[in-house]
Amino acid sequence: MAFLTRKVLLITNPAARRGAAWHGPALGAFRAAGVACDAVITEHAGHGGEVARAEASRVDAVFVLGGDGTAVEIIGALAGTGVPVGILPGGTGNQLARSLHIPLDVRRAVPVLLAGERRALDLGCLASGRRFAYTAGVGGDAAMIAETSAALKRALGIPAYSLAALRVGLRTHRFDVHAVVDGRTIERAASFAMIANVGTIMSGLFAFGPDIRADDGMLDLCLFSPRNAADMLRIVYRLYRRDFRPDPGMLHVRGHEFQIETATPEPMQVDGELLQPAPLHVRVAPRAALLLVPAA
Repeated sequence: MAFLTRKVLLITNPAARRGAAWHGPALGAFRAAGVACDAVITEHAGHGGEVARAEASRVDAVFVLGGDGTAVEIIGALAGTGVPVGILPGGTGNQLARSLHIPLDVRRAVPVLLAGERRALDLGCLASGRRFAYTAGVGGDAAMIAETSAALKRALGIPAYSLAALRVGLRTHRFDVHAVVDGRTIERAASFAMIANVGTIMSGLFAFGPDIRADDGMLDLCLFSPRNAADMLRIVYRLYRRDFRPDPGMLHVRGHEFQIETATPEPMQVDGELLQPAPLHVRVAPRAALLLVPAA
């Protein structure tokens, strides 16, 4: 059943790749739908979350126009409040919007979400209290983000990440991982160590693991351990084919609490934002996020 929306708050991050450009069209889409809209353009890091917490009680929904980092900031700020969040893709990767099948054209996304449904999704929580909706990772996925320049993202969009992923993947840098999942200890060499809440990337083109869902009350540890470039290409092909039969280069473990430590300092990312290398401690917050999604 569609969620009745009379008034919304739109929070736009102008620093996102398409945030400023889509702000006007988003306001026009709300006007065309007959929905009253208060709009705020963020001025500094954390501003969006502050506004969302202060203003959410006055509106039926909060819409966020920016990249994945901005979306997660707002989702985390409103977790547990009962106020739904609508994600309008204004960044480079827009992986959250893609995974939820939200149109990438904001003029289409607004009416689709206004006519959509509410859906409760899990979140991952770091020991610091920070939340994530997509993935937290150590190693190759963080290196890919670190090696993608802002200029290239502005020029190419998501293909910029693909080029960096190819470079990082073919290097097959491996490091020793010590992981604990719900008390189970795992030790192995890996190039990528991810804790995933959402199971696919690039609009579903590749899957991280078998049956990863964002509403099952669990997270998934995905370890990829290619021995060389050819092995990496084989693993990528299997992710494309969704072939998750037992493989020495892949390991998937589902659970509620995770700890990841590495023998050497490795880059770390949370929903596309780079963090300083450190042990990664994560627990799941079941159905903590409430989002507007396209109607089934």
